[in-house]
Amino acid sequence: MKETILVTGGAGEIGSRLVAKLLGRGFRVRALLLPNDERRDRLEGLDCEIVEGDITSPTSLHEALRGVHTIYHLAAVLLVEDRQLFSAVNVVGTAHMLAAASQAGVNHFVHVSSASVVYPITTPYSRSKRAAERLVARASGLEHVTIVRPTLVYDGEGGLEFSLFSSHVQRFPLVPLVGHGGAMKRPVHVDDLLSGLAAIAGNARSYGKTYNLSGSETVSIRDLATLIAKRNGWRRRFVPLPVNLCRAGAHVLSRAMGRSLLAEHTLVGLTQDAALDCEAAERDLGYAPVGVRRGLGINA
Repeated sequence: MKETILVTGGAGEIGSRLVAKLLGRGFRVRALLLPNDERRDRLEGLDCEIVEGDITSPTSLHEALRGVHTIYHLAAVLLVEDRQLFSAVNVVGTAHMLAAASQAGVNHFVHVSSASVVYPITTPYSRSKRAAERLVARASGLEHVTIVRPTLVYDGEGGLEFSLFSSHVQRFPLVPLVGHGGAMKRPVHVDDLLSGLAAIAGNARSYGKTYNLSGSETVSIRDLATLIAKRNGWRRRFVPLPVNLCRAGAHVLSRAMGRSLLAEHTLVGLTQDAALDCEAAERDLGYAPVGVRRGLGINA
């Protein structure tokens, strides 16, 4: 019988798909959900065990960790306006999971981080993910750890940040681009991300490693906007706006709308490179991602 794997954030968009992927590979899977999580229907029909718990409450984690060999730690907050939650969930919550995993004798802790940890200009989110990585890297009491950094995730419907960007392109016939839209990205199709994640389970080559799970094609933000418009048949023109002007405008709007952290996160993401290479994942995991044109179904 194969090992038991725990997926935190198991009702999330990526977490629920990872549960299904691991089940398809023959693992026993347990999903950790927040109490009364309304997204649990994403797991309907899957032969997985569902356990309720909250990573900010250590005493709620004991049952979830019973008999677990490997943990995929996905539970985190991304787009929230309460900056205290980044520390409470992404940092302290990760510390709780590491301590509970050590106490339960978990063999392998797989931490799903973010490409934003490489940004020179940081946000509360990226700083929290950096801090969580440091905790994982120096964790004691665990046999093995692996850190994974996905880049911009998309599929037919689009991941969260990708969907927000696509909505931006859809909204304006004259699409404003922060700066010249020159920030370079390597978007990753969700199917490739899931294959890369699943290939870590039971793979001794992944122990102690950090992997970038990115796509195979590097594109600029402007090129990505052009591809999205082409895929959807939208006629668009692009208007570059100075970064400082965008920052000032976002500051005013965000104060009026009470969404300052969202504006900050968006601006930072649109102006900084995250074209992380995936050579280590290709070598150790058999990772073979597609380029974004192919992933979006666009012929060159």
